[in-house]
Amino acid sequence: MNVRVVDYHAPDAAEQFTRSLHETGFGVLVNHPVPQDLVEKIYADWLAFFNSQAKYDYAFSMERQDGWFSPEVSETAKGATLKDIKEYFHIYPWGRVPPQLKADTDRYYAIANQLAQELLSWVQQYTPAHIAAHYTEPLSHMIADSQKTLLRVLRYPPLTGQEPAGSLRAAAHGDINLLTILPAANEPGLQVQDKQGEWLDVPCDFGTLVVNIGDMLQEASAGYYPSTQHRVVNPSGEGASKNRISLPLFLHPRPEVVLSERYTADSYLNERLRELGVKM
Repeated sequence: MNVRVVDYHAPDAAEQFTRSLHETGFGVLVNHPVPQDLVEKIYADWLAFFNSQAKYDYAFSMERQDGWFSPEVSETAKGATLKDIKEYFHIYPWGRVPPQLKADTDRYYAIANQLAQELLSWVQQYTPAHIAAHYTEPLSHMIADSQKTLLRVLRYPPLTGQEPAGSLRAAAHGDINLLTILPAANEPGLQVQDKQGEWLDVPCDFGTLVVNIGDMLQEASAGYYPSTQHRVVNPSGEGASKNRISLPLFLHPRPEVVLSERYTADSYLNERLRELGVKM
């Protein structure tokens, strides 16, 4: 399997990108509209925040699911037994953001959200008619004005050598949502599993944008778009002493959106959050 790298400005970008999502669950965009200088500044500023005591003022709320999640309350991937080696901050349109970080974070959220709506319209356009018949409304409409779309700022700390045997920065998992947009992280480590079960490195050159299918789109498309398993592996050598910062935007539908005969977006999300151990 090769993750297709698509030039956002190419005449056939929409078709090539959607084909990659169907074949692999992933696509990689270059020459996209997310400013690289903005991403790099956010990485640096949020790393400083994670290294400060200020984060303790934003401890996460079980009810709201916003704020800072310490390594002690970090996720355990579905089917895994060990917690991931990471801390992160959840940002919603209505949620808490440190004041000094808000302007750049809001700008990134708006740009990435607008791009996601365009990408979902690409997916809609190139979905075969018999599959698109399953959609209860256009895909890009599902996320319009959604208060559930989540920006997660992640910090994978340097490794100490004391980590539990077998633990990973992020164990193999699928994303819950419709679509995930992820600027290349400041350090490599993201891998995707192909249909033969092999783990492949995802291109991480600065300036690339990784997009993957989430479980909700797999559900809504009756499996046509696969939610591929992915993970973040632990670095070795010099890389083990470095922080890895990541900035995924998880595109979530409005809660009332009907995904399938089995689920609304809200019922699907709550089921998965309970499985992850971050919701009662």
